[in-house]
Amino acid sequence: MRVLACLIGWALMVSPIPGESSEPLDQMISVGSHRLQVHIAGKGTPAVVIDAGIGDTSDRLKRVQERLAQTTLVVTYDRAGYGLSEPGPLPRHSGREAEELKALLRGASVPRPYVVVGHSLGALNVQVFAAKYPEDVVGIVLLDPPPLTFIRGEQYTNLLDMAEQMTAEWQAIADSGAGSADAQEIAKAELFAMIASEHRQMFGESARLVSGISSFGRTPLLVMAAGVPNPAFGDIAEEFQKYWIEQSRLLANRSSNGQFILAEESSHYLYVDELDLVVESILSIVAQARADH
Repeated sequence: MRVLACLIGWALMVSPIPGESSEPLDQMISVGSHRLQVHIAGKGTPAVVIDAGIGDTSDRLKRVQERLAQTTLVVTYDRAGYGLSEPGPLPRHSGREAEELKALLRGASVPRPYVVVGHSLGALNVQVFAAKYPEDVVGIVLLDPPPLTFIRGEQYTNLLDMAEQMTAEWQAIADSGAGSADAQEIAKAELFAMIASEHRQMFGESARLVSGISSFGRTPLLVMAAGVPNPAFGDIAEEFQKYWIEQSRLLANRSSNGQFILAEESSHYLYVDELDLVVESILSIVAQARADH
C-alpha cells in the first residue's frame, strides 16, 4: 500500500485512532450529524483556515499554524474520522466536506473573512468551499493540488488502476474491522472508511465539483507546486512531475489575481520541506486581503 501511495503522490500518514491521542482537546464542534475537532491559535483578520491532505491529521500542521499565528488567527481541524473527530456520513466528497467546514467555522465562532489553504486533497476541498461561499473568502492558497485532468481520468490513465487498488485496500481494512467487538478496531475501521471514501470521491464527485469551477474572479489565488520528482514513478517520474507542475500553473489562471510558485527543491509535502516559503506565501495573501479590505 505504501508503494501505491507513493505512485499516486499522496503518502498516507495514518491518523491517530480516537482515544489514543495525547494531544489536548481544543474544541469539539457539532456540524450536525457528528462533531469535529478544531484547533484555533493567534488573533487578527483575515483568519487563515487550513485543510490537510488525505490521511493527515491537523498535528502535521502544527509548525505552520504556530508560525502563522504570530500574525493572524489560524484554524486547523480534523476532518470526519481523523484524530478525535467523529466519523461522518458517506460519501466523503469535497462538497460535503466544504459544507462541514462552513458549519465548523460557524459553530466555533470564527469570524469571516477567511484565507483558505489546502494541501493535496485539502486543496480540492477549499476550492469547493471558496466557490460555494465566495462571500466568506478573501484569499486562496493551494499547496500541490492534484492535477484535475488526472483525477478526471483524462491523462496518465495507466495510474488509475493503482488508485483503485489503493482505495480497495483501505476499504478492506475498514470492512475487516467493522464487525469487531474491540473499540480500537472499530475506530480504525471507521477511520479507513473515511479515507477510502475520500480517495474514491477524489476521482469522482470531488473531481467533478472542482472541474465545474470556472473562475474565482479577482480573489487572490496562489498555487504552489513541488519540483522534486517522486522516484517511485520510475521511468516516468520526471515526465509526470512536469505535467503536475504545468497543471498547477494553469490552475492559477482561475483568478485574475492568481500567481504560481514552483518550490524546486520540495517534495509533495511543501509545508515540511519548504516551511518558510509556505508561511511567507500564505502571509502574502493575508497582506493582500488586508490591503483590499
